Amino acid sequence: MMFNWLSLITGLFYIVLGVVVMLYKFFFTVLEPGIAYALGALLILYGIFRIYRAVTRIKNSEDEK
Repeated sequence: MMFNWLSLITGLFYIVLGVVVMLYKFFFTVLEPGIAYALGALLILYGIFRIYRAVTRIKNSEDEK
């Protein structure tokens, strides 16, 4: 159960990280705008995926109780 909530928080972190990469164009090194937007979008999509997966697991675990 705790893993599901941790996964939810991690998903939010990935979304914030994606936005930061897009705004500052920096991820351990200075990035070109095209690469920064692509990496930021990928991080945001992965964050959305993690949140979706965590929410479905939380709902399934509540239905089992």
